[in-house]
Parts: sequence; structure tokens; C-alpha cells
Amino acid sequence: MTWRWWLRRLGGLIAVLFAISVLVFVIFNVIPGGDPALRLAGRHPTPENIAQIRKDWGFDQPLWTQYADMMNRLFIQHDLISYQDQTQVLPTIARGIPKTLSLALGSAVIWLFFGVLFGVLSGLRRGRWQDSGLTVVAMAGISTPIFWLGAVLLYLLTYKWHSFPLFSWIPSGGYVGLNDPVGWAKHLFLPWICLSVVSIGFYSRIVRSSLIATESADYVRTANAMGLSSRRVLWHHTLRTSLLPLLSLFALDLGAAIAGTVILVEPVFGINGVGAYAQQSVSHLDLPPLMALTLYGGFLIVIVNALADVAYMLLDPRIRVD
Repeated sequence: MTWRWWLRRLGGLIAVLFAISVLVFVIFNVIPGGDPALRLAGRHPTPENIAQIRKDWGFDQPLWTQYADMMNRLFIQHDLISYQDQTQVLPTIARGIPKTLSLALGSAVIWLFFGVLFGVLSGLRRGRWQDSGLTVVAMAGISTPIFWLGAVLLYLLTYKWHSFPLFSWIPSGGYVGLNDPVGWAKHLFLPWICLSVVSIGFYSRIVRSSLIATESADYVRTANAMGLSSRRVLWHHTLRTSLLPLLSLFALDLGAAIAGTVILVEPVFGINGVGAYAQQSVSHLDLPPLMALTLYGGFLIVIVNALADVAYMLLDPRIRVD
């Protein structure tokens, strides 16, 4: 990878980020009935009050001026104000980031480990009862709504069956910081399970298909013909190639989990992270937090996928970029 490739990649990344920022700004500023001045004016506002609010907040300026001011507040001054309660948006997001990252990263480790494990077992035992059983489990996981699973697990494990010693240690929700690692893991156990169930099923299907396809490759058949042990062929030839497609997929899913999927899990378990803040902002149609969360989430997904593409090229010797 030459410096020209890096410049092209960086230029494309900047162009995508700029397009996302413009698109998000335009969408949030053309919502029907979404005039923020009306919400800031409270009940029974007068035309004079609404006009003064538009002037104070810059709502009477051209769209390009409002866009520049919003980007300045988001990325330079960091003083974006919520229309709903007049609080600073970015400090509120910063307070929720540790909770959201704990939830997303922990569940990512779970779904990656068990997704690969179940996929390998299903691929190695294809056509047998293990393959059929894991296929049923995978399809059930893919088809299960996250928020419904969270509500059911909370009811069963923290209320109905909580008296059983096996489940008595599971808290009913909330969040504990990393200063108490055991309590931190206990409180996030059920959210981790809910957020990872769908991806475990999906990853296991991907790994199974990729493993079966790789086993028929010429270099794998050559390794078998050379008398290498089945375990060595699996670890050094089949599995290494089969897991490469998961790199891009994992980057997409991890970025999506941090940026958006947690909105379905955090409110269910009383975790006041970025997802809960996003849900609250949606319910009040509070534009500044929504714009900030959407922009930061979109930027995160783009950057993570760019890094995944670079890692994919470094790990796969078949890819050559001039």
C-alpha cells in the first residue's frame, strides 16, 4: 500500500464524513412540524416570543449558516445545547459512553466467540444431529427481537425464578462501574446476552458456509494430500481463511451496536447510557442530541469500517493495492 492509496483512502473517508454531516443536517432541518422555536417557546407562545427565540438561537439564518454553526458547536466549541431542557448535549453523551461501550464491547466478545465456535462445530459436523441442532438454535436467535428477549429474561430470571440459587445473583437492571468488576459483569450479564443472541446465530451461519467452501479449495486439498493432520489443516489453512470475511462483518456490527443497537437494550435494563439518551431525545423530538448522536454514530461506523478494510488488506496476502 503506497502513499497514493493512503491519500485516496483518506480523501474518500473525508468525503463520506462530510456527506453524512450534510445529509443528517438537512434531514433534521426539514422534519415537518419540527420547528424548534415553537418547542422552546413553551405553551401559548406569542409571535414576538417565537421571533425572538429564532433570532437568539440562529433559526432565522440561512441553512448553510446554521449548518456551519452546528458543526462548530459539535466539533470545535463543544457547547451544543438541548432544546428540551437547555442542558449541554456533549457532556451528557460523554457520561453515557462508558456504559454504552461496556455493553457493546462485552456483547461483541460474546457473539464473536460463540458465533465462531458454533459455526466451526456445525461445519465440521455438517449433516449430523449437531449441525441440525445448532442450525435450529441459530435461526431461533436470529428471529428473536432483542427488546422482547430482554423483557422476558428480566421477568423470568430476576422475578419469577429469582429465588432459585442459579439465578439469585442476577440483578434486575442498572449499571455498576468498573471500580467493582464483579458487580459490573453481573449487571451487564443479561444485556450482553440480549445484544449478542442475534449476532451469534448470524455469525455461526456465516462461519459454517465459509468453512465448507474453504474445505474444497486447492490449497486445503493439497495440505491434506501432504499428510498433514486434520487439526493442523483446520487451524493453519481452513479456519484462518474462513474467518477473514468476519473482519468486515464484525466491524459493521460493532459500529452499529455502539451507534444504534444499544437503544433497544439500555432502556429495558435501566442503563442510562447513550442509547437511553437517544430514546429520550426521540420521544421529545429534541434535535441537537439526535443530530449529535446520529453524526457521531455515522462517523464511528465509517471510521471503524475503514480500519477494518486496512486490516483486511494487511492480513490477506491475496489482496494487492498499488
